[in-house]
Amino acid sequence: MTDLVDLLKLKSDQEQEYWYQRSVPANTTLLYEGDIADKVYFVKRGALRLWNNDDGKDITLQFFFEGQIVTSYESFYLQKPSMLSIETIEDTEVLVLDNEKLALLMNESPDLLYFIIDQLSKRFIAYTEYFLSRIKNSPEKRYLSLVKENTELVRRVPDRYIASFLGITPVSLSRIKKEFHKLIIFC
Repeated sequence: MTDLVDLLKLKSDQEQEYWYQRSVPANTTLLYEGDIADKVYFVKRGALRLWNNDDGKDITLQFFFEGQIVTSYESFYLQKPSMLSIETIEDTEVLVLDNEKLALLMNESPDLLYFIIDQLSKRFIAYTEYFLSRIKNSPEKRYLSLVKENTELVRRVPDRYIASFLGITPVSLSRIKKEFHKLIIFC
């Protein structure tokens, strides 16, 4: 699948004007829980997380890296307050598309429509896997799966966010990692 940057290079100057670039430092909130999402972000460089505050408990639902689109889709689509926040994890460069320009651009670009449908499909598949993993697997098994299937995420994301994603405390994650490394040494 062509990424958005390549897709935009093929399009007219008018279509490229719909998007604007923004550089965002690490630990910056792009969308606060309770606000209405009115922008879509395409990650050119960096990392973001989508998370919820459950009475002071941080719950990370998903991470986003280069080549992915992020917004609070439910809020964006329904124009209702977001249940989620979006925060940068690293210094990040994004292409930004405002809500009112999306419909215009999608009418002009079937390739963009396909790209967005592909991104949405991958996101909801990831949600399904995430929720099934939380129901079926122990924290140890969830961590081992994450290490096996997404080493870049484990390398780039701080442990406190990984713990939040796995549904455990940072102390529990530290214990699991210690046991995991013991297994590697003895194998």
